[in-house]
Amino acid sequence: MHIVTRDIVLLFTTRIIRLFAYGFVSVVLALYLAASGLSAAGVGAVLTATLAGDIFVSLWVTMVADRVGRKNMLLLGSFLMILAGLVFLLTDDPVWITIAAIIGIVSPSGGEIGPFLSIEQAALSQLVPDNRRTRIFGWYNLAGSFATAGGALAGGWLAQWLQYIGFSGLEAYRWIMGGYAACGLALMLLFVFVSRHAEVVPVAGNPEGAGKRTLGLHRSKSVVFKLSSLFALDAFAGGFVVQSMIAWWLHVHYGADEGMLGTLFFGANLLAGVSALLAVRLADRIGLVRTMVFTHIPSNILLCLVPLMPNFWLAVVMLLLRACISQMDVPARQSYTMAVVAPDERSAASGITTVARSVGAAVSPLLGGLLMASPLLFSVPFFFAGGLKILYDMMLYKMFKDMGE
Repeated sequence: MHIVTRDIVLLFTTRIIRLFAYGFVSVVLALYLAASGLSAAGVGAVLTATLAGDIFVSLWVTMVADRVGRKNMLLLGSFLMILAGLVFLLTDDPVWITIAAIIGIVSPSGGEIGPFLSIEQAALSQLVPDNRRTRIFGWYNLAGSFATAGGALAGGWLAQWLQYIGFSGLEAYRWIMGGYAACGLALMLLFVFVSRHAEVVPVAGNPEGAGKRTLGLHRSKSVVFKLSSLFALDAFAGGFVVQSMIAWWLHVHYGADEGMLGTLFFGANLLAGVSALLAVRLADRIGLVRTMVFTHIPSNILLCLVPLMPNFWLAVVMLLLRACISQMDVPARQSYTMAVVAPDERSAASGITTVARSVGAAVSPLLGGLLMASPLLFSVPFFFAGGLKILYDMMLYKMFKDMGE
């Protein structure tokens, strides 16, 4: 196997393992925190701490990745995953749980979090021609969605089976967290084999950019900061309805058990993965920006409809319909960000936009938890999320519809 092809296969494999781990814990994460004695507000606070920690870890790692080595930073991220999983396995002390959440790259949503995505995107953009970038990102997101789906299914049903054979809910959830540490170990072993071809290639003839960098950027600072502000708004909205919170909402509102929740999010993530490939074809026809906006608005209308449904199964239908289109903007967004920056800015640009999303999402789980603590406001996070996301779509289209891709 050619060494470049081997690197692409390795990065896809690590994506699959990582997203399986994120899906594995996401279904039970809020349930685990509640079982450990935290209130609704406390659950939201820990999820917020998780996202806040991701801000600092991701920003630092992606800023230095192109200087100290992308491979080295990927290994560091894997180590932090192992550390977090072990803490969750060995203790239910809220202080240690919060510390592990802050530094441990744990995903409340089941989606990508931490510095891995930014570094892998930059490496993949370097390993494939520009005209194949969106397609590669489509398959990359498909692989991740399928892995998240499998993780959610496995985590939900394993938790239910462990309780069936006599474990308490807390003990069952704790073993799920131990599985997260095992996935981190698998990632570390695989990242060892990533070659130098995945490392940054310096851009020749760019003297003015070399000495005038801000957070790793030079000529693309303006467009990256504009995109980052918009992505932060989108993520702030999404933080109200991360997968862990939706699972908890369905569990409290309808009494859905862990196995049912795992099956639901398995199906939702499968649909989201297939939609990532459909987005590639749509982007070829109407462009990246229009693909982002024209698929995202209908998905957010469906999100607002979820709490208005009169029973569990209609709420599930709305969630599954939303899953069919909710992630179509992701490969388009990733490819667009890589297209509008210089090659030696890609790790930094992806890192900054990812961190902006983490900043945006950091506060909203806490606010969502506070809202859900009140019976009268229990479903309000869905409306906040859908309305703010539609505002983001409109602003993105206005600012970037005429910019080249």
